Amino acid sequence: MATSKHCFILSLIVALSLSTTEKGLAARHLLQTAPAPGVPTIPSLPKPTLPPLPAMPTVPTLPKPTLPPLPSTQIPSLPNPTMPTIPQVTLPPLSSIPLPTIPTTFPSIPTIPTTMPTFPFLSPPPSTTSP
Repeated sequence: MATSKHCFILSLIVALSLSTTEKGLAARHLLQTAPAPGVPTIPSLPKPTLPPLPAMPTVPTLPKPTLPPLPSTQIPSLPNPTMPTIPQVTLPPLSSIPLPTIPTTFPSIPTIPTTMPTFPFLSPPPSTTSP
């Protein structure tokens, strides 16, 4: 099912690509040939003239107000606090703890069996009669 779908899509792509090249060649052929004598020519259109835009009205100027001076404020000085001293802490000496040893050899990885075991219930039962 999927193979026939892919084959159909491939044949559709090939058909479309071949048809577009033929149309491109036909269009080039039509452009290179002289125009037919019975085809009318397109007349040139007159250029329209636009009326002039009205003049912009003048904007009246407003008087600029005078602003009163800003009051000057005195910034009070902040007191300079003294920082208390931090007490010095002495740490007890580290005890010598023995570190664990890192093993240098690693255990072997078990192998995966390559043969499939046979199961008796999958094999046909022995026949009771001889042929």
